[in-house]
Amino acid sequence: MMGKAFFNAVANGKVDVLQLFLEILAETRSQYCVVGGLAVNAYAEPVVSLDLDIVVISENIDKVCKAAEKKGLKTAQFEDSINLTRPKSDLRIQLQTDARYQPFISRSTEKEVLGYKMNVAALEDVLQGMIWAYSDEKHRKSKKQKDLADIMRLVEAHPDLEGRLPHPSEIC
Repeated sequence: MMGKAFFNAVANGKVDVLQLFLEILAETRSQYCVVGGLAVNAYAEPVVSLDLDIVVISENIDKVCKAAEKKGLKTAQFEDSINLTRPKSDLRIQLQTDARYQPFISRSTEKEVLGYKMNVAALEDVLQGMIWAYSDEKHRKSKKQKDLADIMRLVEAHPDLEGRLPHPSEIC
């Protein structure tokens, strides 16, 4: 089983929501980059995640959400994200609305992740985003552990990143 088929099987995808969303980004001509666990997969040994954390250029977020709703995706607004879901898939698309992520878009490059070509944040930006996620006191403990594991996957695959890690007292 190849990347896309495997990913959709894990996501219980009767519809390829990730491909549908990438097409929405192309149709709306929205600059974006993937951050989070799927972005880590572009730089380290892949693991499966049902979350697609993505940054869309801020001026296009409303346009992307409207286009997503027209294609059957449901939107839900949260403090620092807009979540998009579709009944025929377990994939959760999380548009990050935290302004700190916006500069990541200009440094992103196209990469293949689990069979999909998408813009992925630069390695150092992916690490920074994972550190921010891990440091977020609102995250559940289980989510923080996943973030920490993603940070360690990046550092193991790219040991030169270790110097970019904050001292433990700075993030807890």
